[in-house]
Amino acid sequence: MAHATMFDDDDPFLAQVRLITANLPGAAEKVSHGRPALYTKKVFAIYGGAVKTDGDWVQHPQSVLVLADADERPALLADERTFVPAYWGPSGWIGVDLDDTTDWGEMAELIDASYRLTASKRLIAELDA
Repeated sequence: MAHATMFDDDDPFLAQVRLITANLPGAAEKVSHGRPALYTKKVFAIYGGAVKTDGDWVQHPQSVLVLADADERPALLADERTFVPAYWGPSGWIGVDLDDTTDWGEMAELIDASYRLTASKRLIAELDA
């Protein structure tokens, strides 16, 4: 069963995420479960997420889900812009809501860190070269 598309391809925040990931070696994008997923062999970022609250789904359509380093996760989750996404959260992922005040340098760092936790050693070496 195909999932409904849950993003706008013309979303300027999605465009910014795509710019950040454009130069990551081996990175590609696919639509998975209705959302853009960025991956090498493993997913390292997802555009958009959701949380189940009191039995209802609360969508975070303009957000980025990233795998957080275990040591940094508590500090990241203390930020009011972050949330523990459904399905991905128990595996260490966090969601970061985006808006007009988003620090894109910080987002690039979070995406880079997630990429490094999921990409092969060869791709990381290529990135660092």
